[in-house]
Order: sequence, then C-alpha cells, then structure tokens
Amino acid sequence: MNTLNQTLQEKFPHLELSVLKLSEVQKDNETKRIDSEYFRKEYLEKIQALLPQSQKLSKLMVSGYYGILPKSDDYLENGLCLVRGKDLRDSSLEITNLVKVPFDYFDERYCIHKNDILFLVKGATIGNDDGVLFIVDEPQEKMIFNGSVFKLQVKNINPAYIYIFMMTSFFTFQKLREVANNGIEYNSLKTIKNYLIPLLPMSFQLEIEKLVKDSHLALEQSKALYKEAEDLLYTELGLNPQNPLQSILQSHSNNINFRIATLKESFLKTGRLDSEYYQVKYEKNEAVIKSKPYAKLKDIVEIKKSIEPGSEAYRENGIPFIRVSNLSSFGISQSEVFLDSKDFKKGELESLYPKKDTILLSKDGSVGISYCLENDLECVTSGAILHLTIKNQALVLPQYLSLVLNALPTKLQAQRDSGGSIIAHWKISEIENLLIPLLELSLQKIIESKITQSFALRAEAKALLEEAKTKVESAISGGDGQIMSSL
Repeated sequence: MNTLNQTLQEKFPHLELSVLKLSEVQKDNETKRIDSEYFRKEYLEKIQALLPQSQKLSKLMVSGYYGILPKSDDYLENGLCLVRGKDLRDSSLEITNLVKVPFDYFDERYCIHKNDILFLVKGATIGNDDGVLFIVDEPQEKMIFNGSVFKLQVKNINPAYIYIFMMTSFFTFQKLREVANNGIEYNSLKTIKNYLIPLLPMSFQLEIEKLVKDSHLALEQSKALYKEAEDLLYTELGLNPQNPLQSILQSHSNNINFRIATLKESFLKTGRLDSEYYQVKYEKNEAVIKSKPYAKLKDIVEIKKSIEPGSEAYRENGIPFIRVSNLSSFGISQSEVFLDSKDFKKGELESLYPKKDTILLSKDGSVGISYCLENDLECVTSGAILHLTIKNQALVLPQYLSLVLNALPTKLQAQRDSGGSIIAHWKISEIENLLIPLLELSLQKIIESKITQSFALRAEAKALLEEAKTKVESAISGGDGQIMSSL
C-alpha cells in the first residue's frame, strides 16, 4: 500500500493522495467518514507517529463528564463560579473573571477538584492549543463548568503530562479531525474515549510535571503581585481590599436601596429611566472617586477606534484580527481569524497596529476589559476594542491606568452605563466621561512596578509551559520517548 501511495504521488505531484485499506478507513471511524478531509496526509502521518506508543484515553480514564448548560439569564453578581470554554485560555482560573450562577446548579459530578483536566470539546476554537487547563491545587471556592468543557480524571499516567500533551498538535488534530466535515464543532464521548495518548516513560512524565508545577508557582507569584497593586489602589481610595464593593455599600447610611431624583436630574440628563441606572451603589461609587484627585478619561487619553470589516473579510492566514473574546486583563490570546492587507487600502491595516503602552479597552459584549501593551504588536483589533493613548505620562502611567480601568470603581461605572440593553454596549461618549482616580505619581510608580513584575512572572510561567510542550512534541515526533513498559 505504501508503494502504491508513493507511485501515485510521483505521478500526480500536484495532488495530496492517500490510499488506504477499507479496514483502515473503518477503524475507529465513528461517523463512517470517507471524505478526503478526514484522511488528510497530515492527519495520517500524526496517527502513524502516535500508534506505536499510544493507548486510547478510555483505558486511562477514571471518570469524564460534560458540564451543565445554565441559561445566561441565570448569571448573577454573586453565586457559584461557572467555568466556560473561554476561561481555559489563561493557564489558570481567574476567579474574579468567572460568571456566577445560582447554587441550585451544584452537582458533585461537575465540581472541579485538584488534578482535574478541563478541555474544550465544543465551539469554534475547539482546535486551539490553549483550550485545556490543569487544576494543580484544590480551588479555594466551589466551581462547576459548562457544556463546552469536558472534565477528565485519569489513572496510570501523570495528569500534568496529559495536560501538556493536550496542548500539542498531536492532540488538537484529533479534536479537529472529528469536526472537520460535519458542520458541528463538537466531540462526542465516543470520540473522546478514542483519543490516542502516547505513553512516554514515567521519568519523562515527571520531568514534564516539574515544568508544569514551576509554571504554576510563577503564575501564583504573578497573581500575588497583581493583587498587591490592586490592594494599594483600593486602600488609597479608602476601600477594604478584601471586599471593596461592601465598603462602597456600607458608606451609605440607609439599608434601603432607593433614590429620589427629579426629571431634570434623571431622564433629561442621562436619557435613562430604568431603576438599575439609579442604584445607590453607583452614586456612592462616584462619591468615593470624587473624594480624591480625579480626572475624566477624555482629559488624560486620546481615544482611537479601530475597524469592523465584517466576517466576509476574515481569512485563514494573514494579519491577526483581535476580537473581544481574545482580550483579557493579562494579555491577548491567539486569534482564530485573520485579515489580508490586499483587501484594504495600502497601509490602512498597518496604521491600526497598536503600539507599546497603548491601552486596549473593550466597549461591546464583555465591556470594560483593559490591557496595557508591553510591546508593539502587528495585529488589528476589532471596532469593539478602543485604543487609549496617554497624553501626559507625568500625570498618569499606562499600567496604572489599565489597572484602574479593570478595578471595581470603573467596573461599576461601566455596569451602570452599559445596562438597560440585551447586549452590553458602552458608548464612547460615556467612556470619555469615566471618572479616573489619580493617585500621587510616586504611588503610581509603585503600582506600575508591581504590575510589570507580575507580567514578567506570567510570561515566565507561559515560557515554562511552552518548553514542556516542545519537549513532548519532540519526544513523539523525534522518537526520544519510548513506550511505557506497563500500565
């Protein structure tokens, strides 16, 4: 069969050809696929590399569950933490970023524990290498996961090693292969159980585990430094860093949450009549900010909009197009879509590349996510992400401002302004009038130093995971690993 493959490839060099026996086509082919996409040469080569040293995941599973599907209407300000597919991207769970649902949804099967592996099994980003997360320590709070995520517990193999393997192309292709031609970006339980997992020597697995734990340690140190910076901001604003929202609420003398305002003070000024906009917490939050030196955002930054080219301009290769789903307070995840400069005027896209110290701020969907760039980037952001450039760094520092934009006083302003509609939308006119507390420059420098150190540790943590990933890929493709002698 290999000779026939070679002969045909030589005869038709412009085509990608694969000749297989019927038994090979039918093996582990749950949906009886016979389309060429399923038998791409790249896929078959990876399978051949895996087969001699692999075991099906079903033989290594202790348990495995899909998550639950709560309604978005059930999302709460406080409640049970829910992990969604997009939450897997940061190599750790940022509890403050998780949505909350009623505790009625709790079920031990869906509860996340130490040594669990969570990976994406549904959605457009199913084939990305960042769609997996390993729970190194027992979570401090109870949390569950939704239906786009699968929770795995394993035996006779190191869970940290499987976690890293799931980042490699030797795993992601298996996920993609099963969704390539059925129009549904989803992996069934049978597909999951048939994943091929290479059984490399335990000594090698322990080496990978050490890199994962070193990465986790660096990440925890990074989080601690970021929290120190955040706590300093809250303390200077007279808020309790452990519960700043409660500090704001307690500053109101009455327990009853009501406000009386004239028509001139309400609708004629804001255009809003819904009770949500006039909650006491928003009024008190504004008072907290105004008790210290502050400025309106438009007075300290230049605000620049990007473009929204439409999905018809999306390409599989080219200039990365960054959407709100790619943006977090700690960085930018890999893009799934790209733009081609040939589709635009000469230099149009290049003029939109964000520069070092530019602050990216989301205004649609998940509003109020802010990230300050540490380097120039060659990418284009969507129109839902604003570019903020500081006018005078002798007054306000970029990393400090980004922290403020991510902190509670700004979140409450965003919550008030973008409420009242089904899809959250933050008007630029409202963003321009954000109230920004201005601490003394010496304090800003301390905060910026902590954030810079925090991001450096986060980069170190990411580099350690990349090192582990490279080692696993090399061991599989280069033959550095050997089949585990026994299970």
